[in-house]
Amino acid sequence: MRLFVALHPSLEAAEHLEDFLDAREGADPDLRWASPAQWHVTLAFMGAAPERVVDDLVDNLTAVAARSAPPSLRITGGGCFPDVTAARVLWAGLAGGEGLAPLARSVRSAAAVVGAAPEGGPFRPHVTLGRFGRPTEATRWVRVLDSYDGPAWTASEVMVVGSHLPRERGHRPRHEVLARCGLGVHDPRAPPPRWCRASPTLTFGGRDDRSAPVAQRIEQEPSNLEVAGSSPAGGAVENMS
Repeated sequence: MRLFVALHPSLEAAEHLEDFLDAREGADPDLRWASPAQWHVTLAFMGAAPERVVDDLVDNLTAVAARSAPPSLRITGGGCFPDVTAARVLWAGLAGGEGLAPLARSVRSAAAVVGAAPEGGPFRPHVTLGRFGRPTEATRWVRVLDSYDGPAWTASEVMVVGSHLPRERGHRPRHEVLARCGLGVHDPRAPPPRWCRASPTLTFGGRDDRSAPVAQRIEQEPSNLEVAGSSPAGGAVENMS
């Protein structure tokens, strides 16, 4: 199964960025924008993880998150993968993102230990905003993003997310949150609190839903996602999570 471990922007940060991008969405018909409900900062991507390792992965990540202080982040600037002269992916950058490197290393190690080897190159924190249909000279988009400086937010948890590829054109990958692990829980030996355990199944994505206000698509409690059921350049490689 396809899995990734990620941080999600706060509701305030997502709304602020969406307001900035709204007036620019129609400027390039070849640029397919990601839904704000799917904005995230990938710490590790596992393209072929055995389903049997998910429980062990969540246990390991709960311990990793417990030892990690909640980072303060801010979405600012941007860039392209693989490069600005032949861009396929447009992304926003993160102030404070360099401080995520130790967490990303620990997350990737935790995944590898249980048999869910992460994919990708060097960790480069970013939020994917959209994808071009063909290689594009995107200097103007990078200049637009260079003028953006969003509000600060503090990540309080990491999410383990299953990514389901669409079966039809015009649909986006469906993301299913399998677990939510709180950052900065000081005693990882203690039973994890409710919000660190495997979560109810949550899904977001599917058909393009950018027409709905972001507040209808992103909720802060218990998740910034819709509850679907009960019981989450520089040599960098961009995955299709």
